[in-house]
Amino acid sequence: MTGRRIVITGLGGVSAIGADAETIWQSMREGRSGLGPLTMERRDLKTNIGGEVGDVDISGLDERRLVTMARYSLYAALAAGQAIEAAGLDTAAEDPARMGAIVGVAVWGADAVDQSYREIFLEGKKRAHILTVPRAMPSAPAGQLSMHYGLRGPVFGVTSACSSSNHAIAAAADQLRLGRADVMLAGGADTPLEYGIVKVWESLRVLGREACRPFSADRDGLVLADGAGIAVLETLDHAKARGAPILAEVIGCGLSADASDIVSPTVEGPAAAMQACLDDAGLPADAVDYINAHGTATKANDRIETLAIRSVFGAHADTLAVSSTKSMHGHCLGASGAIELIACVNAIRQGVVPPTIGYNVPDPECDLDVTPNDARERNVDVAMSNAFAFGGMNAVIALRGV
Repeated sequence: MTGRRIVITGLGGVSAIGADAETIWQSMREGRSGLGPLTMERRDLKTNIGGEVGDVDISGLDERRLVTMARYSLYAALAAGQAIEAAGLDTAAEDPARMGAIVGVAVWGADAVDQSYREIFLEGKKRAHILTVPRAMPSAPAGQLSMHYGLRGPVFGVTSACSSSNHAIAAAADQLRLGRADVMLAGGADTPLEYGIVKVWESLRVLGREACRPFSADRDGLVLADGAGIAVLETLDHAKARGAPILAEVIGCGLSADASDIVSPTVEGPAAAMQACLDDAGLPADAVDYINAHGTATKANDRIETLAIRSVFGAHADTLAVSSTKSMHGHCLGASGAIELIACVNAIRQGVVPPTIGYNVPDPECDLDVTPNDARERNVDVAMSNAFAFGGMNAVIALRGV
């Protein structure tokens, strides 16, 4: 990665395994699952498992803006507030034109859309809520962060299905490297646990029935979950000048496209993204210690990701630590990469690789060390986070301890 060095100084998150980044990490370390029976309106849904977020503390948010927010914007704002506090960042003391936000979203504010359909078709109302559009638009979380925290620099949304978080982080790093900002909030937010979204995912026949079991031979599909994750990214010079805590350095980003099929992944596309990430970081393959896998627990994805990792890392693939934390927090779609960033940063800082839980039966087609069921102590200097999406859109981030 050429140009200015980019570091992470704060993390925040909201998910089924915790309402803050510290709790999320502790749940990951301890192998705690947040997946369980759905309490949402189900009507005729066959699916009855997901990663729901419980009650959250909204006392720190502007009450006047809460009415303008769908659930994913709320979670993004909460995660951003945590990250800002953890970074010791006084936004009021910074030049607002030098701060921005990029938030990845795979879907939209589905709760706002479902509310409109419910009111019109079931309750007989003549019009939708006046704020449905600003609540539901995919750029809403980024805009809300701008308004809540006074960010007047580069602010926009990114949407690339399940790679959205990693694309947002890569885009934020680019803004910093290009000198367009000194501080960026970056990550993702999604709330797919709404009737309409779950219903259409059911039609794809990729949802797990009882659990999320990445890489296990008895895996039967992914488990949808709500969540958000936001990181504070800064140039190293800016972070040092204000005495910020430096958690890790973003040393490489690799982006690619399969250019093949809208839903079926290839080996070549993910492999190209991982190799591009290594090249951007200026690292040999054997410098990577841990990969937080995309690991969705679908039959095809886990097999293809294994082949892609082996094609890039060769013999080193046998000594790599790999895990899928989606086994615990579920698949938060556009938010997944940002929540998994919490795993990568803490694996580096604490020397602990979080596990892939629910691993029951070895699969010869997924023959990596996936850290089955229990966390493992290991020195992690470099961690890589994989995100591969429908449409063949791939984004990989590499981090290093500082």
